[in-house]
Amino acid sequence: MLISSTVADERLTTAHRAKLAYVYVRQSSVNQVRQHQESTELQYRLVDRAIGLGWPPERVQVIDEDLGKSGAGGVDRHGFQKLIAEIGLGNAGLVVSLDASRLARNNRDWHQLLELCSVFGVLIADGERLYDPRAYHDRLLLGLSGIMSEAELHQLRMRLHQGERQKAARGELRLPLPAGLVYDRAGTIVLNPDEEVRARLHLVFAKFRELQSARRVMRYLDRNGLSLPVRPLLGPSPHEIVWRAPDSTRVLNILQNPAYAGAYVYGRRQKDSSRCRPGSLTGTVKVAIADWAVCLHAAHPGYISWEEFMANQGRLADNLCRYEAGHSGVPRKGAALLQGIAICGRCGRRMSMRYTGPNADYPVYCCRSDRDQQGSAMCQEVRALAVDALVERMVLDALVPDQIEIALAAAGQLEQESRQLERQWVLRVERARYEAERARRQYDAVEPENRL
Repeated sequence: MLISSTVADERLTTAHRAKLAYVYVRQSSVNQVRQHQESTELQYRLVDRAIGLGWPPERVQVIDEDLGKSGAGGVDRHGFQKLIAEIGLGNAGLVVSLDASRLARNNRDWHQLLELCSVFGVLIADGERLYDPRAYHDRLLLGLSGIMSEAELHQLRMRLHQGERQKAARGELRLPLPAGLVYDRAGTIVLNPDEEVRARLHLVFAKFRELQSARRVMRYLDRNGLSLPVRPLLGPSPHEIVWRAPDSTRVLNILQNPAYAGAYVYGRRQKDSSRCRPGSLTGTVKVAIADWAVCLHAAHPGYISWEEFMANQGRLADNLCRYEAGHSGVPRKGAALLQGIAICGRCGRRMSMRYTGPNADYPVYCCRSDRDQQGSAMCQEVRALAVDALVERMVLDALVPDQIEIALAAAGQLEQESRQLERQWVLRVERARYEAERARRQYDAVEPENRL
């Protein structure tokens, strides 16, 4: 609401009118700029307020570079920085804004503005009255206005978050879905109708069940030229399925997403201001599964069961080489048969590996925990070739009665893997034919001779 002052304010002096008047215009989001045009127009009409206070129209400048940007802080507001710079250079005599919340929604920016206006003798005007930051009562009112603006934003966020949390607790909050799931016309979550997408995701879970390592699954997909379906949230085609080359991050995102286990989860990540990146308000960190705010099992169809999902998370955690935390780590390259699983017979600790010989091709099992931690002598070390030969002979002797069954099982497994790859390529060729046919129809549709 704009209230024109018909009485000359004694705080306005010739020195103030000798400088420029700046009208600051801001809306918090692009949607507000588009839908709340009356509020934007009301802010632009503050130019008349500055003219009514005695400034010529040509000496009133409008700063509207921050339209569509939040005043909560953490976002580069070039318009506000320009206003601060003009005040610091001594060019401003008056700053006009509709209210304190337009200038800043956080006390850091607000009190920086007040301090500079107080030092350089700049007056602040809103839609109702004029303030002098150097006067005690005016400075007190301005400080309270800034505090209320920040508290109002906090209260709005708290109410919106409570409503969002309540809706998520019923499983009704619409969340972004990964590539393997979609919303049908009724708003129900179902499996992606694209057969190639479903087959590729089933292959990822099947290979992880076999290989027990996300990196090995990634290498398998890359070796066979198979891409992964991804649903980007940003970019030229948000929420559309695109195919990307496999990497460890994409495989982990699939394995760690509870939506593929048929679970509706809210609160997988939480805000952490210490991880804030430039250009964003807050950063986020992962939340432990036990601390998820909402986790509804069997809320929609999935690709694996919840028990398999939890087993996958345990396997991924064990793949990290942290012996002190009880994680054995994923098997690595090496010539030794028992690397990573050999236990010292004297002290019961896990034995490490070292390689000797001219070409470093003779493995040795070493128990050196006492030497590394206490500086004492090595517990023991054993050449691996003799131990591995003994273990190999014992295993083969135990498998002698079932040699035929094992051979048949191995042949069946190879044949099944070959059929899986052949199925993936059949679906890929089918997609290529569909896209080629669609491109041909689009080309025919825009041909001048076919337009009628």
